[in-house]
Amino acid sequence: MNIYVAHSTAFNFKKELYEPLKNSVLASRHNFVFPHENSLELFDSKSFLENKCGLMIAEVSYPSTGVGIEVGWANIFGVKVLAIHKKGTAPSSSVKVVTDKIIEYVSAEDLTKTVGEIIESFKKSSQGRT
Repeated sequence: MNIYVAHSTAFNFKKELYEPLKNSVLASRHNFVFPHENSLELFDSKSFLENKCGLMIAEVSYPSTGVGIEVGWANIFGVKVLAIHKKGTAPSSSVKVVTDKIIEYVSAEDLTKTVGEIIESFKKSSQGRT
């Protein structure tokens, strides 16, 4: 499954988000798209979400207009959204409009374990999007 990872750039996303996902067993089962892995240049997320994405993971611990726009596109295109946030943060209540899958995590291990469980549940209900 193609999984787009949306996030704010207001934290060390490479270390705290990309590395745990890339180093987990999930990376051998799914194609994660990390939009800022090599640069902060804009990624054509709208086209990817519309045509190639099976799931969006939105890290919503930090306010971000860009993530909000991408979550909106995912919703419009029928892409399931998994919202994740660090314990102790309060994501925007508007996230609840696009998903009922909002999980809190406390560590990288907790993040990958919980994300893996949710991905499997989404995968079972997927309509063939890869």
